[in-house]
Amino acid sequence: MTMGIAAEYSPDLALRSTTEFNAGKREKAECMPASLVESGVHDFLKKGQRFYWLAGEIPLRETDGNALSRPKASVVILESTHFMKDGCVWTKGKYRIVKILGDEVYFEGYEKIK
Repeated sequence: MTMGIAAEYSPDLALRSTTEFNAGKREKAECMPASLVESGVHDFLKKGQRFYWLAGEIPLRETDGNALSRPKASVVILESTHFMKDGCVWTKGKYRIVKILGDEVYFEGYEKIK
């Protein structure tokens, strides 16, 4: 029996490659959008009880589970909800893409550079 509450505070939104959705390994909301468009709103889905900063921009990154990409975009989390699925806690929500990022440095750690 496990005691306590397992929670993760996430300074970024890390999603899997769309190839994992195309291969049937992940749900669409667990993966990066096929194309990044500023002002676009997307769903996200993450296993575990995760907490995101809602009052500003955070990096959107691609992950393979062991490593993170450089930030692909700056996003704002619009909503985040925890729920139970198959006996596990999950986090789902919506995010809006604020800015598509290239090679420029836009974040220093989790802080946005002004």
